[in-house]
Parts: sequence; structure tokens; C-alpha cells
Amino acid sequence: MARVALVTGGSRGIGAAISTALKAAGYSVAANYAGNDEAAAKFKAETGIPVYKWDVSNYEACAAGIAQVEADLGPVDVLVNNAGITRDGFFHKMGPDQWNAVIGTNLNSLFNMTRPVIEGMRGRKFGRVICISSINGQKGQAGQANYSAAKAGEIGFVKAVAQENANQGITINAICPGYIGTEMVMAIAPEVLEKRIIPQIPVGRLGKPEEIARCVLFLASDDAGFITGSTLSANGGQFMA
Repeated sequence: MARVALVTGGSRGIGAAISTALKAAGYSVAANYAGNDEAAAKFKAETGIPVYKWDVSNYEACAAGIAQVEADLGPVDVLVNNAGITRDGFFHKMGPDQWNAVIGTNLNSLFNMTRPVIEGMRGRKFGRVICISSINGQKGQAGQANYSAAKAGEIGFVKAVAQENANQGITINAICPGYIGTEMVMAIAPEVLEKRIIPQIPVGRLGKPEEIARCVLFLASDDAGFITGSTLSANGGQFMA
């Protein structure tokens, strides 16, 4: 029977690439999304991957959503915590709403999503939890104190929870993408991309969502069973930790 994979933010951008790659590899995939019904419906029609709508910053919504996924597909074996938002602004001008929205979606969601599945994984002696962090969680970024704090928190979460579950057949790892050619990044003014961002990337280009998906496929596989608590940087050499 196919292993079940659940991807948050799984119908657009990097998440969509992860969902489709997992399906192509033989997983039974569920894609969570937050609010873009049109994009989710299009994704489902194009890929055949079922989509489920809930807010990952809300614990009760996550518990109910996961219960529905498991009722439909079976117990979650692979959880990809990919959902994330930005609410950028310099810290001295940042309001509580900007801070709380990003922390809620990007960091609190790790508890909200992982807690409901971890006991089942422990009982079955197998699980893969993969958190999509960011280069800016490793090095920080001006105008993103909220985002950088949340993404750095993801790395700490991975290291702690990995230690607790390593002897139960469960691995928990982080991937830190750099600048990836998603809809969000491609919305940046071309002159900014060409003059300020790409020159910082030693390989000389943006990453592709599919390249992050391939990292997820490896960490979800049996071949990665000895890798846990780790951070995989996929940034074209822009930042080397």
C-alpha cells in the first residue's frame, strides 16, 4: 500500500512541485491549502491530487483536517510542513499583526501539524517530517525579522523533535531554499532580480521548485533513514552554513 504524504501549502509554488513529485514517486498525496480556491481547484484538476482547505495557524483546524485526510487516504507517513507567508517591513515599523500572522503560519503551524500525526508515526515505528525553512532563517534578512525568526525557529524545532523520535523510526529534517523561481519571487522587479539578487548566487540563477521537491523526495525515502535533525541548504551557494 502506498505511503501517505501530506503537504501544507501544497497546491502552489514549491508546495505544488513537492506534491506532484511525491505522487510521481508513488505516494498517496494530500495537498493542504489556505484560501485560494481557484488555484487549488486548478491544481486538483491538473494533477488528480486531492486538496484540503484549512488554516495551519489554527490547531483545531489542523487536527480536523488531518483526521479527514487520514479517513480518506490512511495514516500520514510523510508530513511536509511547507506553508508559509510573508508580511515584510522594517522592525521599527512592524505591527503586532504582521508579527503574529507570520509566526502563526510559519512557526506555530509546526506544532499544529506535527503534533496530531507524531503519535501515530511512533506507534507504526515510521515517519518522515520535512520542514521547509529558508536561507533567511539561517542568515537573517533586513525587513523580515518576523519571517527570519520563524524560519530559524523551524530549524530549532527540527533539532529538538528529531532527538525525541530518532529511536522510533522517525526522521525530522529541514530544507532551507534560497531564491526559487516561484510566482512570489518572479513578482520582484526584473532589475532588482538581475542586479541585486542573482549576482549574490554563485551558480548564477534562481533555483527551480522541482529542485526543492527532489530534496524532499530524498529525505522522505528509506535511503535517508540515517539522516535526522539535519538542515539541507539548497541555495546555489548563496549562504554556506
